[in-house]
Amino acid sequence: MPLRVPPRPWLTRGYGGVAGPGHGAEGEAEAMEAIAAIAGVLLIGLVLWDAFETIVLPRRVQRRLTLTQVIYRLTWRPWAALARRLPAGQQRETYLGFYGPLSLLLLLAIWSSALVCGFAGLLWWLGIARAGQAEPSSFATALYASGTTFFTLGLGDVTPRTPAARAATVVEVGTGFGFLALMIGFIPAFHQKFAERELDVGLLDARAGSPPTALEFFRRNMDGGDVRAVERFLQEWEVWAARLLESHLSYPPLAYFRSQHDNQSWLGALAMILDVSALALAGIEGLSRSARFTFAIGRHAAADLSQVFNTPPRGEPTDRLPPDQARQLCEGLAAAGVRILEPERFQKRLGVLRAQYEPFLVALADYLLMPLPAWIPAADAHDNWEVTAWGALDRDNLVIVEPDHAPGHAEAGSGSVTIR
Repeated sequence: MPLRVPPRPWLTRGYGGVAGPGHGAEGEAEAMEAIAAIAGVLLIGLVLWDAFETIVLPRRVQRRLTLTQVIYRLTWRPWAALARRLPAGQQRETYLGFYGPLSLLLLLAIWSSALVCGFAGLLWWLGIARAGQAEPSSFATALYASGTTFFTLGLGDVTPRTPAARAATVVEVGTGFGFLALMIGFIPAFHQKFAERELDVGLLDARAGSPPTALEFFRRNMDGGDVRAVERFLQEWEVWAARLLESHLSYPPLAYFRSQHDNQSWLGALAMILDVSALALAGIEGLSRSARFTFAIGRHAAADLSQVFNTPPRGEPTDRLPPDQARQLCEGLAAAGVRILEPERFQKRLGVLRAQYEPFLVALADYLLMPLPAWIPAADAHDNWEVTAWGALDRDNLVIVEPDHAPGHAEAGSGSVTIR
């Protein structure tokens, strides 16, 4: 039995007559147009709401599944699967670095295409025709008319035939103009968030090495046992962790944008800050208060971002600090002038603190393919500022004059002198 549609007295088909229910092939065509219109309205609403949640809404979306999440899950998994086949290093990082920008452009393209298709279904039902033709046009013509209208081309070779179609055309013009303006404003704001995040990540190169490690951080920032520089650093990075949490909850695609250097990442920076805070809380004299606040917001960021990307913590995470390295860590801290309170209980307290954040970091690192930094730097590690395309600086001939020394008293080749 052919489908029937109710009369549409607000539509006037052709040059006269009121459209009513069709029969046979005509009725089936009208039913298809009605279905396309309903699907189009639903698609328009879905896309506009998803764009509002992704771009405008400054809160985390509580729903488990959104259109943006579906797009990123369907594209990231095969992209990451191919990346796992590449050798770890520059080639893999370069390949992964393309995903963030490309996925953002793909998201905008899908939104725009979906809106064009949605309005095409609506215009097809409401009635459009090529200039000089009285017969209704096909869906392909409606799709063409919708595209030229959404992108405000205004060619005029396809025109609305009914008052309702004219109204829908005006609405589409306004939607397209507003949507494109929103995209133009969104991309610079998005990149500003990225730049703000990466500015502090880049500063860790001289402060904690590349990749940044907790032991190297204490070596470079402890001044004869004085913890004031470390305390100021923890206070500054408490703010950084809060900004990271806010920006990545509001704009989750930011997490896929990778740092400028292969051995740096926002996740590695967060891990190092949590490691330093955990060491301070485990029993470093003079740092418990500032470390407690930084640890709290850092752990909050790790847990919430794991929820956003649906990466539950693992029951048995990879041990980032095996016993032999734990002993080296304690020896290195002592050599840097760090005073540990109750050394016999230090490792146990540190293990308890690590269990509160490392499972989240390990799950995020596996999902995003961002390796976590170690606790102890590699013996042959170089800072990024020491390495160029033509080689690394020779530390045996590198002299950095202290502020209280006159430049004329520095002698080249006086030993290994670095920022540490």
